[in-house]
Amino acid sequence: MKVLGLLRHAKSDWGQSDKRDFDRGLNARGRKGAGLIGKHIRDHGVKWDKLVASPAERVRITLEEAALDLEPEWDRRLYLASTDTIFDVIREDGGDADALLLAGHNPGFGDMVFELVAPKNENDLFDEAKVKFPTAAFAVFELDIDDWEDLAEGCGKLVHFARPRDLDPELGPER
Repeated sequence: MKVLGLLRHAKSDWGQSDKRDFDRGLNARGRKGAGLIGKHIRDHGVKWDKLVASPAERVRITLEEAALDLEPEWDRRLYLASTDTIFDVIREDGGDADALLLAGHNPGFGDMVFELVAPKNENDLFDEAKVKFPTAAFAVFELDIDDWEDLAEGCGKLVHFARPRDLDPELGPER
């Protein structure tokens, strides 16, 4: 069995209209959410062997604020990646890690919920995650594989899903 974690970047700063998308940072709400979800990831109990991340500025800052004590391997392919590309990154970058954490973007990360979880493994967590994979969301999948190269659709079960608003209601949807 392998364990895969997905961490979406925190809320970006749309007020930085003078920057290209790749270079946008986080707003104050995003920084707070990243810090909270980082503490949650550290306390959750999975010992992550490897972190592979998009090099986009908002992902870099999310990881700085999260303080995960893992040195990221930057993979440009994760920037706004499709599920096919995310699968390729996992297969190629997973190596001998038993627990692999990826940090990146939607829509790919949200779509991974549908790709990894077979209908027979759908549960209440799946029902939450399929509605929306919001900024700074963190998901953990147990995968019925022994090698990352064997990653395939439907091989996983979503065993954990957390959002900043689950940790602090003030970080819920803005009204």
